[in-house]
Amino acid sequence: MLSAIVGGILMAEPERWQVSTDAAEVYESCFVPAIFGAWAGPVADAAAITTGNKVLDVGCGTGVLAREALRRVGQKGQVVGLDLNEGMLAVAARAEPKIQWRQGDAASLPFDDASFDVVVSQFALMYFPDRVASLSQMWRTLAPGGRLAVAVWASLDRARGYRILVNITAGRNGHEAADVLAAPFVLGDQAGLAKLFADSGISAASVTLHEGSVRFASVKEFIRIEVKGSPLADMLSDDDMESLARQCERALAEFVEPSGEIIMPLDAYIVTASKG
Repeated sequence: MLSAIVGGILMAEPERWQVSTDAAEVYESCFVPAIFGAWAGPVADAAAITTGNKVLDVGCGTGVLAREALRRVGQKGQVVGLDLNEGMLAVAARAEPKIQWRQGDAASLPFDDASFDVVVSQFALMYFPDRVASLSQMWRTLAPGGRLAVAVWASLDRARGYRILVNITAGRNGHEAADVLAAPFVLGDQAGLAKLFADSGISAASVTLHEGSVRFASVKEFIRIEVKGSPLADMLSDDDMESLARQCERALAEFVEPSGEIIMPLDAYIVTASKG
C-alpha cells in the first residue's frame, strides 16, 4: 500500500486511491502491524500530544495514529479522525468507537478555525489532490500555540526494496500498476517538502528524517499484501501476483532473514510546526 513516482514513471492520480472495505480490512490487519503501527508513536511524540488535548487526524485511514492519540489525551481529551474513504472509516469505527470519525475532504475541513490543539497526518498527504489547500486547512483549524505534525515517506532511494518492486512491476505489468506502488514516495524530496509547507503558509516548519523499516513474514506475503491491500487487487490476477512474487523472491533475497522473514529499510520525514 505504499507506491511514486520517480525515475520516469508518472504518479497515479491521488483521487484514484480509493479502496473497498475488504481492502481496508487488509490494510488494518496487515499494513498497520507491518508498517504504520510503528510510526504512530514517533508522530505523536513529534506533535507532543498530551493529556487533555483536542486532536485532529487528517487522512486517518483505519485510525492507528488516532488510536495512539486517544491513548495519550486520556478522558479529558478528544480525538477526531477524518478521511475521504468510507471503507477506511468503517474499519476505523469498529476498531475504536470512542473516537469521532468524520468523512470529509482534507482540502475543505468541516471544522471552525482554531478548533484543535494538535493536528496530525500520517502518510496521507501524498494522496491529497490539492496538497497546498489541505495543509492550509490543517493550519487554519489549529489553535494559537497548537502543534502540527505530518509524516510522509522519504524517497524510493531510501526504500530500496520498494524500488526493486516498482521496477519489476513496471517491466512485468506496465507503468499503471507500478504507479500504484510508487505513489507514496512522491513527496520524498526534503527541500521540495519544505517548500510545499512554506507555500501553504507554514513558513517555520521543520523537516526531520527518521529511519525505519518494514517487516513481513515472507516475500510472498509481502507481495500478497501489497496487491490485495491496494487498487492492484483489481489490476492483477492471482496468477500475475504469484508470478510477481516468484520474481521478487530472487530480486529481494538480500533482505530475507534465515527465518524467511523479509525486513527492508523504509524511512520517512516528519514535518512539525507550532502556531504562534
